Amino acid sequence: MERKRIIANFQKHFSDDPRVFVAPGRVNLIGEHTDYNDGFVFPMAIDRYTAVAVSPRNDKKLLVWSENMREQKEIALSSNMSKENHWSDYVAGIALMLLQDGFQLPGANLYIESTVPVGAGLSSSAAIEMATVLALISTVDGKMEPGELAKLGQRAEIQFVGMNCGIMDQFISIHGRQDHALFLDCRTLDYQLLPLPSDKIRIVVCNTMVKHELGASEYNTRHAECESGVKILQQYFPGIKALRDVTSGQFVTVEDKLPENIRKRCRHVIYENERVLQSVQALQNSDLVRFGELMNASHDSLRDDYEVSCDELDTMVDIARAQPDVYGARMTGGGFGGCTVNVVVKDAVQEFCQKVKQQYKSATGLEPEIYISVPSEGAHEL
Repeated sequence: MERKRIIANFQKHFSDDPRVFVAPGRVNLIGEHTDYNDGFVFPMAIDRYTAVAVSPRNDKKLLVWSENMREQKEIALSSNMSKENHWSDYVAGIALMLLQDGFQLPGANLYIESTVPVGAGLSSSAAIEMATVLALISTVDGKMEPGELAKLGQRAEIQFVGMNCGIMDQFISIHGRQDHALFLDCRTLDYQLLPLPSDKIRIVVCNTMVKHELGASEYNTRHAECESGVKILQQYFPGIKALRDVTSGQFVTVEDKLPENIRKRCRHVIYENERVLQSVQALQNSDLVRFGELMNASHDSLRDDYEVSCDELDTMVDIARAQPDVYGARMTGGGFGGCTVNVVVKDAVQEFCQKVKQQYKSATGLEPEIYISVPSEGAHEL
């Protein structure tokens, strides 16, 4: 994103000279719905960003202009700010968490624009949260460790916005590294940056252009089902605290004790954690065939056991898998629409994009958007 242009756009609405902060969206290569189960994930930051230009005010107000929404919102800073079911809730939630943490925010002018698609499962919410938190703490010359910034963003989304999310999205938006994916232990927040072989592959994200309304409510339902599973499994394995602690070997000995839906949800998470660990090993061994097999198995599990896929996602995945030179294809994100992620041989990318676009439109009547993504830098000041 071009700093000079963003500053010029800021100054159409506010007279000051701003600082500019950006944060990326993300695509998750494998490890879906494991983060809020203390598990393992393997995302990468993408080269689509949310920018927040900021200048301080002294009246305890946030004046926020969204270029994408073409709308200005005024937010009064106070300890009793409340959710309005509006795009500005992400900004207000971050501000409230900072106030609760003792930051004496003076108020700010904020200009926001984004190239992260909304509702596509590429974490536009974490991108706005991480760019906003950097912008707001800059008004008081504040400092926070990257991991603490990610935790604050997660807290805002859970406590204010009302999405009971894990920490993956905020963490990768802060910690992303060019040409690398990030293996994260969501319990300890230990992480490892692993290079992707950009000389051999491209990560292609295919947007189905649908987002079914039941996504948010079903996300929270899945979270509750996993917690119910843990309570039952603790009767047999008293030491466990989350599904992350259960091995597949243990699970098969007691799965018949679980109600069907709970059993299916637990099975996905337990085996998905193992798939993430195996995929990291495969990448370290330069075994892209095995990596792709694990991606495919992940989608099948999300479709059949976790039941968060949909016809459009399954169609997109089936079309992608039928193409030559594709290692693996799966849905990515919370589900019920949004995007698929595909690992494609570098030299075959253009043909892949053309065929998937044509065949998906023929099958669904929808015109997909396709993004050839490269692993990119995490949140920073421009």
